[in-house]
Amino acid sequence: MASPTQGPTKLGVQPNVGGMLCYAPCCIGLIFSIVVAIVEKESRFLRFHAFQSLLLQGVGLAVGIVLWIGQVMLAVMRLGPLVMVLTLLQWVIGLALLGVSIFLMIKAYGLEEFELPTIGAMARKWV
Repeated sequence: MASPTQGPTKLGVQPNVGGMLCYAPCCIGLIFSIVVAIVEKESRFLRFHAFQSLLLQGVGLAVGIVLWIGQVMLAVMRLGPLVMVLTLLQWVIGLALLGVSIFLMIKAYGLEEFELPTIGAMARKWV
């Protein structure tokens, strides 16, 4: 685990607050992570959390799109019960992603660089 930079980052936020903001739900975390990835060059801690957040949100978006396409295809084939199963699966995955985001927010605020499997290793390479 790399030692985070003490003091404000180039963006003017403390590393733990910036890391936590990277995982904020809705568009806040996405926008903040993009800004960090572009602007922040000094804090490896903050860049790690920004890239891991972007990868996590990208995977969530891709899974959501695949499930949505599956729902549309099943609806066209008039397989309503299977559409409901995919809808339930989409809700479960969405809640799981929210839970993971909250967990990562807590870890980042505590100045920990918790690596998610696969995604964390990719983010570490990009830092």
